[in-house]
Amino acid sequence: MSYHNIEILFVEDSADDAALTIRALKKGGVTNKLQHVINGAQALDFLYCKGDFASRSDQEFPKLILLDLKMPKISGVQVLEKIKSDPNLKSIPVVMLTSSNEGPDIEKCFALGANSYIVKPVDSDNFFKAVKEIGIYWLALNQPAH
Repeated sequence: MSYHNIEILFVEDSADDAALTIRALKKGGVTNKLQHVINGAQALDFLYCKGDFASRSDQEFPKLILLDLKMPKISGVQVLEKIKSDPNLKSIPVVMLTSSNEGPDIEKCFALGANSYIVKPVDSDNFFKAVKEIGIYWLALNQPAH
């Protein structure tokens, strides 16, 4: 598989949530190249070109990371901490997209450098709208650091 010009790294362990999010992005007109991984370990392998992603160029980074909070192996918080402490990765916007609306989780993510924290709406219409707006804002409107 080619990992050239991946624009969105989407880290989500729930197959249902992943399918819904990907469908919402496409329906919202965000057809950018997306790489979906199912846990934090795979996310770090992708970012550091290891394991299944060893053939990926270490000179290309996603423009946006959508990151679930609670996952097996390596949590979203651990992935966020690693990304934001790495000089090569820290400028990539990270949007926490999670079902947790617990204050300590939100505070911890922002303290570690999350760019946004969005609680997955239970209502699918609101979820589609939220995901569409994420894509439009972070990929079309936001001006990234160079």
